[in-house]
Amino acid sequence: MTSKERFLKTINRETPDRPALYLSFVPQLAEKLYAHYDMPYQPALDAFLSNHVSWTDLLDKMGVDCMCIAASSPDNNKTRVEPDGLIVNEWRIGMRNHGLYDDFAVHPLAHAQSVEDIENFPFPRADAPGRFRDAELTVAKYGEKYGIIGDLECSIFELAWYLTGLEKFLMDMMIEEPYVEVLLDKITDYHIAVGKRLIEMGAEMIWCGDDYGTQRGPLFDLDTFDRLFAPRIARMFSAFKEMNPNVKVAWHSCGSILPLIPRFIELGLDVLNPIQPLADGMNPQYLKDNFGDKLIFFGGICIQDLLPNSTPEQIKAEVRRRADILANDGNGWLIAPAHNIQSDTSVENIFAFIEAVHEL
Repeated sequence: MTSKERFLKTINRETPDRPALYLSFVPQLAEKLYAHYDMPYQPALDAFLSNHVSWTDLLDKMGVDCMCIAASSPDNNKTRVEPDGLIVNEWRIGMRNHGLYDDFAVHPLAHAQSVEDIENFPFPRADAPGRFRDAELTVAKYGEKYGIIGDLECSIFELAWYLTGLEKFLMDMMIEEPYVEVLLDKITDYHIAVGKRLIEMGAEMIWCGDDYGTQRGPLFDLDTFDRLFAPRIARMFSAFKEMNPNVKVAWHSCGSILPLIPRFIELGLDVLNPIQPLADGMNPQYLKDNFGDKLIFFGGICIQDLLPNSTPEQIKAEVRRRADILANDGNGWLIAPAHNIQSDTSVENIFAFIEAVHEL
């Protein structure tokens, strides 16, 4: 069975020879893997979701079954580094590097109080020149061999708070500042346009998402979700299904989001990601028993403890255990780490994980 066949069977609830495999990792780990293969390191692409769309030549060697495509920074507004080290992207969001990660330093809508503040902000255009050049190259090179996922994470809530600041946006959501819904609508419109273009290019699954969970539970209550996010998520899903009724829609949310899962099913979700193993309530057996007839699961391999801290034998045993739960009926699981694999994970452990998947 080819990788593409395996991926399509997995997401269409048919029985593949084994679950399809997806991988992503942080740049520091990518460098180690390039060195392992004695390949020259390729810098990450200039994209909002760079960890998921970069290093395709490396992934091609590692035995994955699917590749991601996403919008990149356009030709006329590339990410730049200021003389003081501030990293500024096309959304005018400023980041500073602190070693392993870039942290938020500038929220360009931190001053926003009115609808006019949002209307005056120069939102990027989904159709800006060069936006999809990297995605087109990936599809042209790998689209026949691998499943293609259109990555559209940070879909609504996350991008909104990246622009305004998290504390401010949570407060303004609660007191119903008038600009909040206008900002959410503009972000939703942008991502609908991007997602439709990715489907047009050949994406067989659109991977949306916002982090709605902490390690212990959702960030906000169901009433807030229903008021602010559910209608916009429904609009996104409808637009993508109208573009291609066969496309599968995935949603990513880190953390404990158990109360939100029935809502997502009502909205038409096909695939739930990332099944964060150490978050409260995200027990694979419970999820399979209660939602396995309605959802494909995507993720489920712990990057917080299992991959960095276990032996190869322990990793292989855990992959088999989770496969017995999440793929016990021959379908229903797109196996993947529950986030980008971090730099504290050894190359040896990564290959133990991959070998375990290939042995299923």
